[in-house]
Amino acid sequence: MTVSHPLKRFLLVLAFLLPMAFMPAIAEDLDHLQPEERNTVEIFQRYGPSVVAIEVSVRGERVDPLQGIPEEMIPPGFREFFQRPERERRESPRRQGAGSGFVIDDDGHIVTNYHVIRSALQDDSIELREGASVKLSFADHDAVPAEVIGANALYDLALLRPKDVEDLPEEASPIPLADSDQVLVGQKTIAIGNPFGLASTVTTGIVSALGRDLPGVGQIEIPMVQTDAAINPGNSGGPLLNSAGEVIGVNTAIVPGGGGPMGRGGSVGVGFAVPSNLLQESLDELKEGGLTDLTSRARLGVRIAGLDGYPQGIRERLNLPDRGVMVVEVEEGSPAQDAGLQGATFEVSVDGRPLPADGDVITHVDGERVTEPRNLQRQIFARRAGDSVTLTIQRDGEEQEVEVELREVPRQR
Repeated sequence: MTVSHPLKRFLLVLAFLLPMAFMPAIAEDLDHLQPEERNTVEIFQRYGPSVVAIEVSVRGERVDPLQGIPEEMIPPGFREFFQRPERERRESPRRQGAGSGFVIDDDGHIVTNYHVIRSALQDDSIELREGASVKLSFADHDAVPAEVIGANALYDLALLRPKDVEDLPEEASPIPLADSDQVLVGQKTIAIGNPFGLASTVTTGIVSALGRDLPGVGQIEIPMVQTDAAINPGNSGGPLLNSAGEVIGVNTAIVPGGGGPMGRGGSVGVGFAVPSNLLQESLDELKEGGLTDLTSRARLGVRIAGLDGYPQGIRERLNLPDRGVMVVEVEEGSPAQDAGLQGATFEVSVDGRPLPADGDVITHVDGERVTEPRNLQRQIFARRAGDSVTLTIQRDGEEQEVEVELREVPRQR
């Protein structure tokens, strides 16, 4: 979609005026505001300066669409059609991306989404590609170069820092993290970010739902926080706050609408954020550096299934507990095999659907209850190779404990 010149001018003016409209000096006395308004304004004035715009640039590489096709098979005029003038090749535009981030501590670390910076990184690394750059822009400050400290592809998180920490503005104070396990549906939410490049944009809403699965976000199932606060392209990586000004999630994805003034899908009131507790669990490892993904994590080496689909009568007949996850298969040479965990050897049919019947059922990890597969994933991925965990399992109706030493296990293909 082509944006008209008047609309471009309007958006540029809007982008310039929005940050000014919310500057603390304009609202020195907030007593005239309603309590709900005052709460939003105070939180934005306090933590708006802590939210940063992230610009990612990657040098465009021209790809020959006819590469590998013998010349004799190319119709006359086709190659000339795909070739561009030398001047146009020299001025090949850079692929660009944008997102948001926020200050997390006094050392200048900035949290964002991994997918915001992914295109600028080398494969399986946090090192920048040749010709790529990542820049940070705080409100009313020039863009400064950033370094990537660490990334977690499992939870779609990344940690940045200005290359020169002195570039961090004094007013950019760390935003505290909330306990996302205490978040309730219906709570107020405040999202701050840079949608469509409009700096320092604030929107409000409520927590619409909890524990939402969203395929394509991260490498494992994430119990996302759903909100109806308007989240648009460019908000990714920004904070989702509660009424206390604490981060309850990292804004990550939306269900897009049909299009917006910039020709891209916009908010329809269904946005998703990675829970703050997953960020809290990942912070130490992010600060240590490197890329965390499925290939670098210690694993049990099992394929599992939840028990939610088992009717009560089937559970009773098979001596299965009401909650837990069944070990369907144990990988050869895995920690699970070494510890003696057993997978299912036969199935039962429920309404024509086969269900594993006699595998070990894991009910607790180090005393913490496991109710569904992602509980177990979260517990295991929070640990490292060499760590030991105690699994409480049920086998043949009897409960027992099994100690497993975790290690990296190449995935079977």
